[in-house]
Amino acid sequence: MGLGSFGGGLSVTQFLVRQGARVTVTDLRDEEGLAESIERVADLPIAWHLGGHLDADFTRANTDIVVVNPAVKPHNEYLQKARREKLQLTSEMNIFFNLCPAPIVGVTGSNGKSTTASMTARVLQTGENKKTKIPYRKVWLGGNIAQENLLGRIERIQPNDLVVLELSSFQLYDLGRIHRSPHLAILTNIAPNHLDWHGAMDEYVKAKKNILRYQSGDDYAVLNRLDPEFKNWLNLTPAKVLWYPPDPQPEIPLQVPGRHNQINAAAALAAGEIVGVDPDDAKQALYEYQALPHRLELVRELDGVRYYNDSIATTPQSAIAALEAFDEPKIFILGGYDKNIPFTPLVKKIIDSKSAPLVVLLGQVREKLADEFQRCKKQNQTDCPECAKADSLAQAVQITRQYAPPGSIVLLSPACASYDMFPNFQHRGNAFRQLILQL
Repeated sequence: MGLGSFGGGLSVTQFLVRQGARVTVTDLRDEEGLAESIERVADLPIAWHLGGHLDADFTRANTDIVVVNPAVKPHNEYLQKARREKLQLTSEMNIFFNLCPAPIVGVTGSNGKSTTASMTARVLQTGENKKTKIPYRKVWLGGNIAQENLLGRIERIQPNDLVVLELSSFQLYDLGRIHRSPHLAILTNIAPNHLDWHGAMDEYVKAKKNILRYQSGDDYAVLNRLDPEFKNWLNLTPAKVLWYPPDPQPEIPLQVPGRHNQINAAAALAAGEIVGVDPDDAKQALYEYQALPHRLELVRELDGVRYYNDSIATTPQSAIAALEAFDEPKIFILGGYDKNIPFTPLVKKIIDSKSAPLVVLLGQVREKLADEFQRCKKQNQTDCPECAKADSLAQAVQITRQYAPPGSIVLLSPACASYDMFPNFQHRGNAFRQLILQL
């Protein structure tokens, strides 16, 4: 249920067909809207029910198992019908957890989980086939991060491997159904996110807690000591707990900017310590680490202005991390799809920093952001930053090009999801990169 225009259900569809299941794919989008995804499985024996869902697909007469795309909200009317019919509901991640023979390192949080997961994998890879406290042969990286899907390679994963997974709140919500948590859980931070899906902050936090809820005394939890929320989570797990970063926190040599990346790297070092990776090898791996696409990714420098693609910043908190990563004057491009997250903390941070002379606002939340800036500037008795409105990302780039002086930074760090203008943050980041390279 839910192939997704970005192919979120592709891998599990291919896997199920390969296992001999008779697969029906149902999606609200039509064939034209899913053309790119359909093309990749066009040769498989699949029944297609597109442009809407059919009641008959959610009955015992036609279906045994419903594999639900994480984007589908839990109270969807068709899922309610499936529950009344006593159909088995599952997800791609639940299937993977049930089949994976190797210990799983799970990474979650509101911000920084992709970078922390990839840093952790990089650190652990230095310990492959070496003498470590927890011996392992190979490290696999997957989950919510944009890597090749691991379910399609499950037969190649061995019991003496390690699997690092980035886990979203949607995936963790589903894992609660099968009472599974990772062997080693890493938590980065908790801030409001995806409230349009979960409905309330309490429900979002409840889903995140599933990463610890079903651990045993043989498991490990790596928690960010800088987030006071996690002190209240200790009673959730009997696992051995390691706090990061150390106090005082030493500077970790990195090529990626920002204090938040120092904290992400400290989490990766903590994971390395647990499994027994040589500390010098771990630090070298982190120094060699390069930023993932769309995460404070330097696109180019032009006429003394550096342009950064931080399209992954889909929450106000992640945009705050980008704000604090640079000392130079910053021109922000903000806005996108409304996830019902308050913008006040971000707006106040930008105003108080006095380092952002201009913000360019676009997307569904453009007027909401403009009103919030106006209210906070009036409260602070300041005219800075200047706010410009754009009808498109291309227009936003042109505004920044005309305004940005040498020595400044133009930063696409939208603080919002992309769904009002782009299929996902990757498309938005790629479009920004292309626009910058054309300047």
